[in-house]
Amino acid sequence: MPARILIAGGGIGGLAAAVALARRGQGVEVLEQAASFAEVGAGIQLGPNVTRRLKALGLLEPALRLAARPTSVAARDAQDGALLARMPLADAIERKYGGPYLCMHRADLHSVLLHAARDLAPQVELNTAAPINQVAARGETVCVGSGGQRAWEGDGLIGADGLWSLVRSRVVEEAPPPRATGHTAWRALARIDALPAALRSADVQVWLGERLHAVAYPVRGGAWMNLVILAEVQPGGAGAKRQDPADWDQQADMAALLAAIGNRCDGVFPLIEAMPQWRAWQLNDRPPLTGPQDMVRGRVALLGDAAHPMLPYLAQGAGMAIEDAVALAERVGICGGEDLPAAFSGCAAARGQRNARVQARARRNGEVFHASGARRVARDAALRVLGAHLLDNPWLYEG
Repeated sequence: MPARILIAGGGIGGLAAAVALARRGQGVEVLEQAASFAEVGAGIQLGPNVTRRLKALGLLEPALRLAARPTSVAARDAQDGALLARMPLADAIERKYGGPYLCMHRADLHSVLLHAARDLAPQVELNTAAPINQVAARGETVCVGSGGQRAWEGDGLIGADGLWSLVRSRVVEEAPPPRATGHTAWRALARIDALPAALRSADVQVWLGERLHAVAYPVRGGAWMNLVILAEVQPGGAGAKRQDPADWDQQADMAALLAAIGNRCDGVFPLIEAMPQWRAWQLNDRPPLTGPQDMVRGRVALLGDAAHPMLPYLAQGAGMAIEDAVALAERVGICGGEDLPAAFSGCAAARGQRNARVQARARRNGEVFHASGARRVARDAALRVLGAHLLDNPWLYEG
């Protein structure tokens, strides 16, 4: 008999898991703490390793209707905008890795997953206003409580409740809180047809500077431009009052951004100036996974940021959550409740090393992207000589 699996969190990872498990014949109940299913944020990049998973779930076509397919990725100097290297994307990367490279608004990807989950009712049940504050594994069941008012019971529980996961405490005992990195991402969106012609581009553009970098790319079918500035500073600059680190979508303004980055990003200034409004996100992460025990304990498993949060310097946070979801469904298959612990453990063993490598590489990329002095000179020289070879990630995209 198929299992009944609870999923804490109705974001990208939680809904991907719900769809993947339901397509394998499992019954799923999603518990979302917010009053409605929604996704905040801005742009997201989906490499071919991710789009192949969307295709396996039957979701690539609806994603393509909302996505932009960038023509290339171009690395530039943040100070003067000079081109350092370029790698073709579009058809070239799809031929090489079997999937397209897409740029989407997070809300659009979430919408694709949410529609798919709703289409799978009653096999997938979706609950909102369902915050979780209690988790207890009892024999062959897992019980989840919500403020003493509501309770759910299932054969297993998947924690897809993000960086500040409550479910994580049921898997990893005495774990420290997420690490404050001292890095901040400022995010902005603008309609491309509202930008000066010189600022419009179908590329993923990356500007590398000292202790910062910027990324811009089209989203929403190419109609909007997403820009993010990632810098080693708090949202308000040096000495700013520290805000709640769990509030990752804070109001910001261009004056605060410019004060924080100084003159280290002059090559991006015209695009920065053209953006109508800004949001700020303080970056936190955790150390790379040390083993399967960091992802599963008995009938409780973690995926995505609840298990392995990572800095956005490899553009793979959501991608790894989707990979986790598909891998978990493949392991669980159509097994009954009695087999869930073994299936969860098998998935954690299979996924742990890859997730840890992505976490570590994202941290390393931050150091390379933000290099200064002689290290920056050497990086730029290598990019000019090796170009696309350095921008490519075969180990990631083939996996």
